[in-house]
Amino acid sequence: MHKTLNGMLNVLVAASVVLGCRQTSPTAADTIDAIATAPAAGGTSPARSGAAPPLPPPAPLPPPAPLPPLPPDARTQDETNTIEVFRRVAPSVVFVTQKRLVVDWMAGRAAEVPTGSGSGFLWDKRGHVVTNFHVIQGARALAVTLFDQKTYPAEVVGVEAKKDIAVLKLAAPSGQLTAVQLAPSGEQLAVGQKAIAIGNPFGLDHTLTTGVVSAVGREVQGIGGVSIRDMVQTDAAINPGNSGGPLLDSRGRLIGMNTMIFSKSGAYAGIGFAVPASTIARVVPQLIQHGRVRQVGIGVQIDPSGRLEHRLGLQGVVILATEADGPAARAGLLGLQTHAGGVVLGDVIVGIADHAIKNYDDLYNALDGRNPGDSVSVRVLRNGKEMRFELALIAVQ
Repeated sequence: MHKTLNGMLNVLVAASVVLGCRQTSPTAADTIDAIATAPAAGGTSPARSGAAPPLPPPAPLPPPAPLPPLPPDARTQDETNTIEVFRRVAPSVVFVTQKRLVVDWMAGRAAEVPTGSGSGFLWDKRGHVVTNFHVIQGARALAVTLFDQKTYPAEVVGVEAKKDIAVLKLAAPSGQLTAVQLAPSGEQLAVGQKAIAIGNPFGLDHTLTTGVVSAVGREVQGIGGVSIRDMVQTDAAINPGNSGGPLLDSRGRLIGMNTMIFSKSGAYAGIGFAVPASTIARVVPQLIQHGRVRQVGIGVQIDPSGRLEHRLGLQGVVILATEADGPAARAGLLGLQTHAGGVVLGDVIVGIADHAIKNYDDLYNALDGRNPGDSVSVRVLRNGKEMRFELALIAVQ
């Protein structure tokens, strides 16, 4: 062992001389110490004198302080408002179920089965319920379930299909009936104001969704070839079963009746429509009193389908004939004229007051909401020349 160490020392001294390094003759102990303190292969050398010491590891972050506990009744102002509206208005919202007769020809028997459902709301304490026409369309029998889960049979009082409105009547104690509250007449909706929808989507119990009024004055295609105008657009979810339910403001007042959604897939897509409360307030009392909406006219016969207008490429409503002793006949308006050479076109209605009339839809909506005795300016086209007449409206039977 000593011979081996002495050999290593001789080699180191010789290498120092060859390289021209200043080297003192090391002892065996010095060499052993140097070998013992040398870094292992792949290790790092000790830090040089004057080098910056390594940074210490970052101190761990202290745990977050726990949130202070909230009292059980702690809610935001908006949450409190939504809860209060639901508590107050939910008793006014009903479920409408329709039944149809299903015949089992193999068994030789027939039975009434539920075939659809929707929502509605109580109009007064006499048992009148407002819902959509399409909710009760084609029903053989109807049943209405109140907030207390009691169900009563219901009868149709009247419908206005062109506005998708129907009124039902049920025989329930007045003490169990809570009518919905209407906003003051003439109050305007504002885009961005809160909207709350209550209904019975997918056959569930009373369900609430919230959103805002996203647009007003929308036009949606209705039943009977006319559009429903001034519709309220909302992003509050309106799903199947919500139809006929109320759309409310932050005070719990009726601003519309949920009617339909705009969706290419059939699922809720953030755009729902409601019949405005102003239309409901005008139509429902007439349905209760007369069973139908009182319509007005000028005493002419027309074709709502517009077949002649389409064939001739006309914009307007062709007067087919005038009613004897009606406003139009007394004012001198002309219907189709028959001559030896065939039928000659008479007058074509192209304007009512400030409304341009291009088809029956325009004519219906221009007269909608007016009363018998009201005077309107009627513009017609005769032989390519526009003429104007002042006519008094009459009730249409």
